[in-house]
Amino acid sequence: HLVNTALLSITHTNPSVACDVDNKTIYRKPSTQPSKHVSLVAGGGSGHEPSFSSLVGSGLLSAAVAGTIFASPSAEQVRRCILHRIEKDGGVLVVVMNYTGDILNFGMAVEKARAAGIEVDMVVVGDDVGVGRKQGGKVGRRGIAGTVLVLKIAGALAEMGASLKEVSATARVVAENIVSIGSSLAHVHVPGRSVGEEGELKIGEVEIGMGIHNESGSERKTVDLPELVKTMLSHCLDTSDKDRSFLEISPDDEVVLLINNLGGVSVLELGGITNEVVEQLARDWNIRPVRILSGTYMTSLNGLGFSITLLKVKDTGLGQSRSMLELLDAPAEAAGWTTAVRGETWKQQKTSPEQRSHGSDDEVQPSNLEPEPDITRYDTVVGDGDCGIGLKRGAEAILQMMETTRPTDDAVLFLQDIIQVVESAMDGTSGAIYAIFLNALAHGLRVESTPSPQPVTAEIWAKALSSSLQALNRYSPAQPGDRTLIDALAPFVDSLSETRNIEAAAKAAEEGAKRTQGMRASLGRTVYVGGGGWQEVPDPGAHGLAVLLRGLEEGLKK
Repeated sequence: HLVNTALLSITHTNPSVACDVDNKTIYRKPSTQPSKHVSLVAGGGSGHEPSFSSLVGSGLLSAAVAGTIFASPSAEQVRRCILHRIEKDGGVLVVVMNYTGDILNFGMAVEKARAAGIEVDMVVVGDDVGVGRKQGGKVGRRGIAGTVLVLKIAGALAEMGASLKEVSATARVVAENIVSIGSSLAHVHVPGRSVGEEGELKIGEVEIGMGIHNESGSERKTVDLPELVKTMLSHCLDTSDKDRSFLEISPDDEVVLLINNLGGVSVLELGGITNEVVEQLARDWNIRPVRILSGTYMTSLNGLGFSITLLKVKDTGLGQSRSMLELLDAPAEAAGWTTAVRGETWKQQKTSPEQRSHGSDDEVQPSNLEPEPDITRYDTVVGDGDCGIGLKRGAEAILQMMETTRPTDDAVLFLQDIIQVVESAMDGTSGAIYAIFLNALAHGLRVESTPSPQPVTAEIWAKALSSSLQALNRYSPAQPGDRTLIDALAPFVDSLSETRNIEAAAKAAEEGAKRTQGMRASLGRTVYVGGGGWQEVPDPGAHGLAVLLRGLEEGLKK
């Protein structure tokens, strides 16, 4: 039921395709299939989405046949697809991954189609280097995510009207010049099987070379990401490893890199993985890919892993307009092909100037005025736990700035140095509030400046602080009593304005922060927190600011 409903969903997101539910086949509607062109068919077990059903569409597959989860479709399913669901006048190319069930069932359907007088060819893709020659034996390399590149290039060529002979030959050249390897932190749970049946890995352990159906890899290790990527790239590129060296790639070769999400890796983590792979390719192998694809192309259900694919670009023998890169860049109207960057943009990367760095060299005019554990614990109770870490990061960055920046007697220039640090080192809501307030404080001090140098008195600080608090109110409705850092900031500013005494002002801030304990929040994440934990702790932002102001007061005594 799940497989069938997932297949039907594709017809909702791509109106050019239809679904033969009985045979688990997604195919291009007859009106969208160009006559006399080669039809491209692929498929395999379900659980690898978006491969292969979501790769059906203009510029890619003509049809895809699905089996049940991790099981090949039957020969009869494939035969009916070839005979009844695609254009056959230009010939048919069937592409399958190197798994026994797929080869036998698709192969049987190909032979039946040939017996019926249809011109059909079949290409088998085996790109996985996770298992070497010795272990692979007669079976050979498994097919994994590199197959998607074979399909994209062959599909684009078929869309251009090339012959079956040309499309088949190009598909084989691509398949022969691909190496891939995957790794995962866990075996996936296949629906219908008992939990734990797949052979669980230990916490932190990774299976290097694991297949897309929970097949064993070459080894299990506890490694960090850089070491894992180093091992995976070595398996792909080290020509001295005779057991796994299937392709020789030199720095002079054009290379396409595909980073594939096995299904359960967050977009954030996949970005970190992609960056690590690109940096190691450049640093350790002197390889700088001409195309980089990163995303979800062939999964293993919700697999907690990724795969790396390297394609060595070769001459197709069909002219520049039908080169591998041009075919890879060609448009495709399939929901599973998510590459958005055009070939022209990639070509410009070699000639475009590097973006200039901005920030520290912005000129600021002088003003002539001279002069984390508790917080994090509180924020974990009432928020997202990042307040103390953010304040600590900002404080450490300011201390480092003070050690490396040339001293100045100008209060506004010194404050601008602090503002630059806060804006770059502190993020989140607290970072924004501090940045707005400090920028407004700098403006307030500048308003109080005179044509000739003068000392910064407590009165000047009080006026500037009052104006900056007013400026902050334009961007936040927070007032004392709302359980925010304003509960510490407002008493500090009011006390300093009234007493001109930093010690009294710091004490007022401290008392204001303490009053937030048990106070019901009107703003911020604490509003959504259930239970009574928030009643036991003060507002973390107010507490953090009070600690900062007390430290400032103590420092001024020295």
